[in-house]
Amino acid sequence: MGKLYFCFFLLTLRLRRSTAGLLAVVSLLLVAPVARAQSAADTLRVVQLANVDVNPEAVQGWLLVNPDIRLELEGAVDNLYNFKHDKAQRQFRSLRRRYPQHPMPYFLMGLAQWWQMVPSQLQTTSHDRPFLAYMDTAITKAEALYAQDAHNYEACFFLSAAYGFDARLNALRRNWRRATVSSKHALDYLAKSQEANHLSPEFLFGQGLLNYYAPWIADNYPLLKPVLLFFPKGNRQLGLQQLRHVAANGFYTAPETQYFLLQILQYEEHRPHEALPLARALAAKYPDNPYFQRTYAQLCFSQGQIRECERVSQEILDKLGRGQAGYEAVSGRYASYFLAYLQQYRYKNPAQARELYQRCLVFAETTGDTRGGYYLNAYWNLAKLAQQQQDWSAATRYFALVKAQAEPYSEMASDAEAYFKEQHGPRKAGKRVAAGASTLSLAR
Repeated sequence: MGKLYFCFFLLTLRLRRSTAGLLAVVSLLLVAPVARAQSAADTLRVVQLANVDVNPEAVQGWLLVNPDIRLELEGAVDNLYNFKHDKAQRQFRSLRRRYPQHPMPYFLMGLAQWWQMVPSQLQTTSHDRPFLAYMDTAITKAEALYAQDAHNYEACFFLSAAYGFDARLNALRRNWRRATVSSKHALDYLAKSQEANHLSPEFLFGQGLLNYYAPWIADNYPLLKPVLLFFPKGNRQLGLQQLRHVAANGFYTAPETQYFLLQILQYEEHRPHEALPLARALAAKYPDNPYFQRTYAQLCFSQGQIRECERVSQEILDKLGRGQAGYEAVSGRYASYFLAYLQQYRYKNPAQARELYQRCLVFAETTGDTRGGYYLNAYWNLAKLAQQQQDWSAATRYFALVKAQAEPYSEMASDAEAYFKEQHGPRKAGKRVAAGASTLSLAR
């Protein structure tokens, strides 16, 4: 275990120079059970209590596998993921009144805080303190249960999960020391909980993430391969199979698993045709979850489901306009870009397209997402609209930013270069916007 601790310390040093996305991936690995990849048949088999070194009476007292608690909390979990957080918190507090010494209610209340940060891509910091406080309390309660019974693997589950979430947020906030210490604790308790891995699909969630992402990191970040020697090798296909199993059969972890499956299928496996039905199901089940809604709109846009994309995007902007919980600038950027594109190319309405593209720019600048992506594409399309209308002053402003940000030799860069050559001659074609220039002024 000392080697694993040292391994993660080295890993965090490297991650200081890496991306926030990699931080999230590695911290998720720390939440996953540290176990060798197994065959699919062995991993998905049903294990009876008699096969596990634990007192059956103690297992019956675990809330995590209690069917009555699951039935009671079904609506609360749905409220959590559907952004009805006030209702969910009331239900979790009711559970806390009856089980004040159990970590589950505190962990769920912390998870509700976490999901209020997800729509902003975890940029929002106003929920950090209550989130960390709930996770700290869950850790305290779980440690007390574990001190009473060293075979209480439910306590280990909550300890590893709470420490893992703590490590993930602190890594994202660049609090490296606390992230490292919390990760060590998460790994310790994960190692202790292996005996109960097959009692419930909930326990398989972490192993699926580990199996999938361990080889993914090795493939995408070869400099980390020496560090990853301390981790299981993993198996991407097995991990994907395990995650599908949990998504279909889990209860508490099913929505989280579906959340990760959505990202994996869309961005890692490049299977948008498989991600689309999953996104559709999540958007239908949780119609007020801005992350699921905008992801569904994005997949509809890329897969040519124009009517659905338009409907969902308009709903996002309407909810944002009403100030509905969870709907903020990131979702607004997605929705306004999709609608602007449709107005420009499908409905041939340049005035409406221009207004929506400019809204997209403002949303992007509100969150600081001003490099590439929908932001750059919005400028490119605004430049083409201005060029079509012979508004040369606006076209010059828009193409200047496109030229400053576009990848060399890309279609965008070629368009900008051609525009400046045509309008101003070769000497002015190379003029670029200063990196620190205000893009809000350019959007006007």
